[in-house]
Amino acid sequence: MDRRHFLRAGAIAGAATALPRGAAAAPVGLDLFAPWRGAGTVDDPLRLNANENPLGLGPRAREAAQNAFSVANRYTDNWSEPFRLKLADHLGVEEERIFLGNGSTEILQMAVQALGRDGARIVTADPTFEDVSTYRRPLGTELVPVPLDSRFAHDLDRMRQEASRASGPAIVYLCNPNNPTGTLTPYDEIEAWIDEDGETFFVIDEAYFELVEETGFTSFLSRTADRPNLLVVRTFSKIYGLAGLRMGYGVAHADTVGRFTPWMAKNNTNQIAIAAASASLDDPDHVRRSLAVNRQSRALVQETLDELGFAALPSHTNFIMHEIGMDVGAYQRLFLDAGIAVGRAFPPMMRHNRLSFGTPEEMGRWAQTVRDLRRQGKV
Repeated sequence: MDRRHFLRAGAIAGAATALPRGAAAAPVGLDLFAPWRGAGTVDDPLRLNANENPLGLGPRAREAAQNAFSVANRYTDNWSEPFRLKLADHLGVEEERIFLGNGSTEILQMAVQALGRDGARIVTADPTFEDVSTYRRPLGTELVPVPLDSRFAHDLDRMRQEASRASGPAIVYLCNPNNPTGTLTPYDEIEAWIDEDGETFFVIDEAYFELVEETGFTSFLSRTADRPNLLVVRTFSKIYGLAGLRMGYGVAHADTVGRFTPWMAKNNTNQIAIAAASASLDDPDHVRRSLAVNRQSRALVQETLDELGFAALPSHTNFIMHEIGMDVGAYQRLFLDAGIAVGRAFPPMMRHNRLSFGTPEEMGRWAQTVRDLRRQGKV
């Protein structure tokens, strides 16, 4: 740094220290984050576009997160391992089969980095959650998207064909329930493929597992004990409402975990997230409340869509994919003008919209808006 820049930096630092006590602290955070609180205005639209839990953190998680600020100046060494062991016990899996991530997206990133080399081919649904496709780009890993079948489930036959054509390792990514469609692929159909194929590596994303209320729907967690070619990915972002704190985890065979963890960032989880996630495991009431709110909002949305003649895919998540009869970009702009963010584009379903469920009161605001737009002849 030259003398001129050094003196300028010193002057700025001196000015900052000369401010009255508290003068700089209060407005910084408020000004930075105020536009994104979801107040329902044009400048701060109601957030019905990101599949978030509208209830936020449960009361126990909120208290634990606040208390964790007392150790926010400490690295996580003494906290992350006890939490990992607690989570393993909660899930009923051996401790060596679980590892943590900065959200489930880091688990997906680790998997792609560890597996997506040496001529690997990644087979996904089309459409599905985009992160696997994004993470493989710097590696140049081949991606083969396969359209969903007539049930809007994963077309496992075609995916299997594409996996078998890989010149190197084959990785199959299955988001189940699928995002953005909210639809299920039957467990037994996936299990049959896994049982018959010891070469393909399966990454099963169960981000929305806790929201499924379909009788008989089962997780693949237990199958990771005897299948080294299987990874199950979970998150605290959805049912527990910790999307902004970033806590996810992967469950796999112990040998497989050893393939992924070299790609893990050191101290990749933070004190606040650890505390909130740990407390969330002890708060089943918040899970029940979240499910009840989600159920009420889904029913309200489905009733409104039926009333207006918008066909929708069966939802097993905290969002619904429905037809709109027009370009999705234009549809979303209409709602933004009314102070509501309702989704983003998911090619090739460009005449469908993915609507996230807020509280019943928020969905009532959405319902009134879509009815008003219909009366105006805009939708």
